[in-house]
Amino acid sequence: MGVTGPGLSNGGTGRVRVRDVFLRGVEPPPARVFTERPGYPWFVVAVTCIGAFIGQLDASIVQLALPHLREVFHTGFDGVSWVSLAYLLAFASTLPIFGRLCELFGRKLLYLVGFVAFSAASALCGSAGGLGELVAYRALQGIGGAMLGANSISMLVRAVDPGRRARAMGIFAAAQAIGVSVGPVVGGLLLGTLGWRWIFWVTVPFGLAAAVLGWLVLPQTSGTKGDRRFDGWGAVLLMPGLTAFMLVLNQSSAWGILSPRILGCAAVAVVMIGLFVRHENACPYPLVDLRLFRSPAFSFGGLGTILGYALLYGMFFVMSFALVRGLGDRPEVAGMRLAVLPAALGIVASLTGGWSKRFGIRRLCVLGMTLCGVSIGGLAVCLSNPAWGRIVDLSALALFGAGLGLFIAPNNHGTMEAAPADHSGQAGALLNLLRVSGTSLGVASGSAYLSWRLAEMGMSGTRGAVIAGPQLVRAAVETLALLATFAVLAGVVSLIPGKPSNPGRPS
Repeated sequence: MGVTGPGLSNGGTGRVRVRDVFLRGVEPPPARVFTERPGYPWFVVAVTCIGAFIGQLDASIVQLALPHLREVFHTGFDGVSWVSLAYLLAFASTLPIFGRLCELFGRKLLYLVGFVAFSAASALCGSAGGLGELVAYRALQGIGGAMLGANSISMLVRAVDPGRRARAMGIFAAAQAIGVSVGPVVGGLLLGTLGWRWIFWVTVPFGLAAAVLGWLVLPQTSGTKGDRRFDGWGAVLLMPGLTAFMLVLNQSSAWGILSPRILGCAAVAVVMIGLFVRHENACPYPLVDLRLFRSPAFSFGGLGTILGYALLYGMFFVMSFALVRGLGDRPEVAGMRLAVLPAALGIVASLTGGWSKRFGIRRLCVLGMTLCGVSIGGLAVCLSNPAWGRIVDLSALALFGAGLGLFIAPNNHGTMEAAPADHSGQAGALLNLLRVSGTSLGVASGSAYLSWRLAEMGMSGTRGAVIAGPQLVRAAVETLALLATFAVLAGVVSLIPGKPSNPGRPS
C-alpha cells in the first residue's frame, strides 16, 4: 500500500493534541504543507534516510575512536571493545521485538521515540564518567537504534509506489554509505580538536531534527493488526539466543574460538534459538513469522544481505590495519582513503533503481560481486607491491565500493519485494538484523583470520598494537582471500533460482 500524498490516514487534516501523543500514544498526522506536494513520498524517504545516515555515522566514528578510548579509560582491547559490542547486542536482541510492536501499535510513534531515545543516549554517552557508564549508555543507544531499524525500511516501502521503490532503496543505501564515508573523516577531526565526547554529541542535533521532521512528515500508520496479542515467550527465548549468537560472532577472536566462554555462548545460542523456532512454528501470533523464510527469494536475499555487509565491514577492518600498521599511514589519512569506498558505494547505489528495471536484479548483483572480486585482486597486488602507487589502490577501493553499490541496494529491494505487504514491518526488521549480523561476521572473520595468519608466521602478541610492517601487510593480503570467498558466495546466491530477476516480478 503506497503513500502517494493526501490520501493517507487523516491526510494531514486531522488534529491530534500533543498531550494525546504522549499520554495515549496517538500518532500525530503529517502537516498539509508536505502531504499536498506531489513529491510527498520522497519527504518520507528523506526522513528514513536520516535514520540510516546517523546510524552508520555513529558506527564508523565509534570504530575509529576505540584505540583512543582505550587510552582514555586505561583499559585493554577486550574492555574497550564493549563500547561497540554493547550497542550491537542491544540492537540485535531487541530489533525483532520492535518489529512486531510496530505492526501491532503503529510505526510512526515508535520511530519518533527511536530518534529521541537515540539522541538522548548519545548525549549521555558523551557525558559518561567511566567505561562502565559509557557501555551502559551505548546499550540504551542500541535500543533506540533498534526502534529506528525496525521501522525504517518498512516505512520507506509503504511510502513509495512499486515503480519507484527500487530507486528509493538505492537512495536509502546511499544514505548509509554517506554515513560510513563521513564517519572516519569527521571522527578524526573531532578526536584531534574537540575530544572524544564530541564523537557522540555530534549525532544529537541530527536525531532531534529528524524527530521534528518525522512528526511533520511521516504518515499515520494504517493497517495495524486487529489481534494485538504479543508473543512474550518468543521474546524471552529470542533475546538471550541472539545475544549469545552476537557474542560468538564478535568475541571469537578476543576470547579464542575454543574458549569455554565462546563454546558456552554457542551452546546457549543453539538451544535458545532452536527452542524459539519450535515455539514460533506453534504460536498463532508469533514474534517473527518464520513463513517469510519459506520464500526462496527472501531467504537467499537475506543471505546476500549478510554476505554484502560482511564484505563491506571486513574490507574496512583489513584495510585499516594494512594502511595504518602495515604501510604506516596516519589514521586521518587512512580514514580519508577508505572513505573512497563508501562514497563510490553511495553514488552507484543511488543509480541502481533504473538499472534494476532495465537489466534485472540478478544481473546487477552478479556484476557487482564480479567487480568486488576484481578489486580484491587489485588491492592484493597493490599491497604486495607498494611501488605501484596509491592511485591504483584508491581506484581498487572505488571499484569495490561500486561493486557493493550494484549489489546491496538491488538485493535489499528484491528481498523486500519477496515479503507479503502485510509482513513488511517484520521483513524490514529482519533485513536490518541480517545487516548487523553481516557487519559482525565481516569484522569477526577478518580479525580471526588476520590473527591466525600472523600466528602462522610465528609472530607473538598477534592481538597487540605492536604488530606492524611487511608481516602485517602479508597477513592482510592473505586475509583478502577470505573476502574474495564471500564475494564468490554472494555471486552464487544471486544466481540461485527463486531470486527475483526483476523488481516485483518472480523469476
